[in-house]
Amino acid sequence: MELLAPLGPVLARRMFGGFGLYVDDLFLAIISRDELYLKADAVSQPRYLEAGCEPFRYAKTGKDGRQEVASLNYFRPPEETLESPALMLPWGRLAMESALRSVNAKPKASTPKKSAGTTAEPSTERKLKPVKATAPALKRSPGAGRTAARKKAAG
Repeated sequence: MELLAPLGPVLARRMFGGFGLYVDDLFLAIISRDELYLKADAVSQPRYLEAGCEPFRYAKTGKDGRQEVASLNYFRPPEETLESPALMLPWGRLAMESALRSVNAKPKASTPKKSAGTTAEPSTERKLKPVKATAPALKRSPGAGRTAARKKAAG
């Protein structure tokens, strides 16, 4: 993990009997069987192959039940880079660039489409409940209630 520390804080998470290494929430390396493998993609893979780097391979059972060798787009960095964070830095950056391209290539979560005539701002209007029709209120003369109360008090 200290080899990739110049890229930023490295977080290790358990996975598949090994570890996944993350920098800034980007998944950029795998440690499996005490070997480090860096993320690659179509853009960076030729550089790993030119340097003679080995891909990450694992055994899996095929649909027909036979054992197969599968590989992921992760490669061992050149041997000399395992000695120094300074030598690892260009390869770590290459893995980080691959991780960024991978994240940016994923489709974004879709948002609900707006119907015609709506605005981008949330509406502040409220829908009011309809008022039920009631009998019209009876009009009273201004002193009607007081007169009856005076008569009771006097009597």
